[in-house]
Amino acid sequence: MFKNHTKRYKYFEEQIYTTQNYVIPFIKDYVELDQNTEILEVGCGEGGNMKPFLDLGCKLTGVDLSAGKIENAKHFFQNHNNSKNLEFIHNDIYNLQVELKNKFDFIFLRDVLEHIHNQERFIKFIKTLLKPDGKLFLGFPPWQNPFGGHQQMCENKFLSLMPFIHILPNPIYVGLMKLFGESETKINMLLEIKETRISIERFLRIIKSEDLSVAKKLLFFINPNYEIKFKLKPRKQLNFLTSIPYLRNFLITTCYFLIEKND
Repeated sequence: MFKNHTKRYKYFEEQIYTTQNYVIPFIKDYVELDQNTEILEVGCGEGGNMKPFLDLGCKLTGVDLSAGKIENAKHFFQNHNNSKNLEFIHNDIYNLQVELKNKFDFIFLRDVLEHIHNQERFIKFIKTLLKPDGKLFLGFPPWQNPFGGHQQMCENKFLSLMPFIHILPNPIYVGLMKLFGESETKINMLLEIKETRISIERFLRIIKSEDLSVAKKLLFFINPNYEIKFKLKPRKQLNFLTSIPYLRNFLITTCYFLIEKND
């Protein structure tokens, strides 16, 4: 239990670093961040992404399906000076539409959209929680990128370092994971990620269909997360190859999109 708690706190600190150094600079010219700003994070986990906003005095709500992560979050923030501005909710976000409708100036999801089933339904829903001039931040890895299947989570070290294996047909992918000793639980989890995959192009089609616009975007060849995790300096799209639709999904390790409602 202690080992798992320590691991989760390390992840909490990694989230703080990336949000502080990359997400906030990305949005700061579009979203006012002060004591009057109401913010929602969907899939908040332990709330590491929320801390830099809380430090600025913003009012935050975090929603997550994991009761354990919500309990960790409450523990991690119990002594924060602005803890009164923070609410954690253990629930399915779809159950909260009535009380959260038209409430938020800013909603964000980082490394969550690729885990959500039926992203079309989700985007249609989440825009109802924004105020008329609210903004939505979505950061996600395109499915086709070298580790878009999250195979780095495999227990087998060799398998966790193998790029693009998630693109293999399911029978071959599953057979490979079994060959290297992955558990049924881990295999099912990785297959679910394959089921909920999303590309840049499909994401943009969804946004357009919901009468939303891209206010700002950044495509990264080297994910900002990798700076704190692997000491790799983030790099934006390298050249024209990373601007070519469909091909870019294989080269971009994460996308930052700031979305707004059309007038």
